[in-house]
Amino acid sequence: MKYECRITVLETKCFPELQKQYLADPDSGPCPFFKPGDTFLLKRTPQQDDFYHLMNGKFCGEAWDAVSRYVYAALQGGAIMRKWTNDDRMMIACCNDGTRPVIFKIERIDIPETPEEADWLSKQSFKNGSGDAYTG
Repeated sequence: MKYECRITVLETKCFPELQKQYLADPDSGPCPFFKPGDTFLLKRTPQQDDFYHLMNGKFCGEAWDAVSRYVYAALQGGAIMRKWTNDDRMMIACCNDGTRPVIFKIERIDIPETPEEADWLSKQSFKNGSGDAYTG
């Protein structure tokens, strides 16, 4: 089985009152790097290793620091956050910037390479409900 990872920007937030109180530039505004709807598809193959190369500068370093563990799990075929989200192949996370956070959806994409893998995948349920949820 091969795996890819899709990162989608769900939302950007801005807290101007915190920026005015704490930042050197109190009028910094929202994140200039990402916009809602931006999508990134990551691969990890001998020809293209987006994880190791941090997407060749296409991703903010602070945001990458916050989401890279989930991306790594997805690219290895792991449960991104088992029993936390309603699908073990997905995680919602945000960057570290407390005055203008960006919220990401991170998804593992399963790519069967054989009919047996496709058959196995079709029989799997990665869904979770409130009875399954791990709440810490």
